[in-house]
Amino acid sequence: MMTPGVVQIPGDVSVSEAALLLEKEQVPCLLVKDTETRFGLMTPADIVKKVVAQGLEPENVEVRSIMSKPVRFIEYDSALDEASALMASAGVSLLIVTQQNQPVGVLTARDLVLAPQRCQTRLATTLSILDGQQPDAKHEATITHLSHASATIESSARLLPGTSVILCFTIPGLNGPFSILGTILSSDTTPATQESLDQPRNPGVDVQFANMSPSDQTRIRAWVQQQRSIPPAHA
Repeated sequence: MMTPGVVQIPGDVSVSEAALLLEKEQVPCLLVKDTETRFGLMTPADIVKKVVAQGLEPENVEVRSIMSKPVRFIEYDSALDEASALMASAGVSLLIVTQQNQPVGVLTARDLVLAPQRCQTRLATTLSILDGQQPDAKHEATITHLSHASATIESSARLLPGTSVILCFTIPGLNGPFSILGTILSSDTTPATQESLDQPRNPGVDVQFANMSPSDQTRIRAWVQQQRSIPPAHA
């Protein structure tokens, strides 16, 4: 549910430069690295409240003087409930998402409100990695969690964040196969060792869907809601 990518700037950048960067990158905030251990966040609200409302000139104000701190971080594979609890306890509406202590995205309170429902499943899919305009070789994969906006898949293919892929799969009870363009949001990037190379890799990766037709979104959403309403089987 995070917005992939984090734009990081030093603390001595002017607010006017930072505002232009916010507009250009279309991100909810900028991560300000003032020192090696001192971080802050700058949002449009900081500019309005701490610069414009005070009658200050943005080009004469450094972002370190208006940044919000401390910054709250959360690992990319944490549950949404954990993120919600952290926001509530810390009184913040933004979290920086990390993977192996490296910033990889931003999660906002709005993201949590709009979080689509997902269901657990085991759907076979073929995954094609896009190289330019032509799909790469197809890889077998399994969808383990599905919503109308994203999926978690297991695949032996090594996938890096930011990679564009196409997922082709069929959903029981729905006509026709789905062919959906997506972007890898997170992946298992643990450094390979000889031992790990000798073992079959099957890491879980998150895929954010893109350019889906309204019809496909509606059909998948309805199927997910139906699956979530089915009571679990008892032994």
